[in-house]
Amino acid sequence: MHTVLFVPAVYLLLILTPFSNSWWTVGSYLVMDPNQTCKRANWSRGKMADICNNKPGLLNQITKGIALGQTECQYQFRYRRWNCTTSRRSIKKVMLRDTRETGFVNAMIAAGITFQVTRACTKGEQIGCSCSKRKKKKNKKNRPPLLEGEWDGCGENIEFGIKKSKDFLDTRYRKRSDMKTLVKLHNYVAGRLAIKKCMVPVCKCHGLSGSCTLRTCTRKMPTFREVGNRLKERFDGAAKVIAGNDGQSFMPEGETIKRPGRGDLVYSEESPLYCVPNNTLGSFGTQGRICNDTSQGEEGCGILCCGRGYSTYTEEIRVNCNCTFKYCCEVQCDTCKVNKRVNICS
Repeated sequence: MHTVLFVPAVYLLLILTPFSNSWWTVGSYLVMDPNQTCKRANWSRGKMADICNNKPGLLNQITKGIALGQTECQYQFRYRRWNCTTSRRSIKKVMLRDTRETGFVNAMIAAGITFQVTRACTKGEQIGCSCSKRKKKKNKKNRPPLLEGEWDGCGENIEFGIKKSKDFLDTRYRKRSDMKTLVKLHNYVAGRLAIKKCMVPVCKCHGLSGSCTLRTCTRKMPTFREVGNRLKERFDGAAKVIAGNDGQSFMPEGETIKRPGRGDLVYSEESPLYCVPNNTLGSFGTQGRICNDTSQGEEGCGILCCGRGYSTYTEEIRVNCNCTFKYCCEVQCDTCKVNKRVNICS
């Protein structure tokens, strides 16, 4: 049985499209040590090389952001046939294609870097960035400040996080217009927008005796779990695209399909079934995976086991039981043995 593997932040998930006659020709290396990545950038120029050579603090936050995106991908895909495993044998092959899974991982990585760098900026851990301030809203309808709010607080500088995410991921692709690059860059944008479009106002009241004669409002990022949930919804509704007539854009595969927006995920290749092991596709198969025989969703035995059926066994687990409240402020429980039913894909 193959399970989701977790790696420490020291490993860098770097998604590289093969290019001819360039240092990234070696393919889509993933789960890569950032030091190894930067060794390849030492002799090159550009914003990525500048980050590698001159900004170790920023590189550290980027590394953490990629690990954050990868971990969230594993959570969102925990019930899918391909579960975003970090195994090189799997993810490297998956990322060489241009499927919905590839688009989701690219979006999660771009979002993870944006989120982590922005948060580090807010905490004062990044040089060259400051909090984001917005001007006071105009009171066009003569409403009192309580209804309009005062946008003069120190908010999270999402634009700084987006810029650094672009510097590291996007800049080396800017002069290319092949289909894989266009799709990759589009999904990077979708990942960042999943944060930017979901920022929420947080307001504090100021005044005597708790009155709200003045409000100070700032904009905060959503939790990264909310970002992951939003991108998973985009994954479920991702649009298949084909190359445009101009050779520099893409369009929906079907004439009746709505053109995807900037926040939507796109792909150009159908996904494999991932039902059986296939080294070429990066599939470990689903044999031995735990499934839910009462669910009709992704985790259901019918879908996860690909129609092969499943076996059931019972295991004994220990749980808290007979809990009672003891005065004051203590809960005491017994430990009971119960049988748990487990379904395993055949």
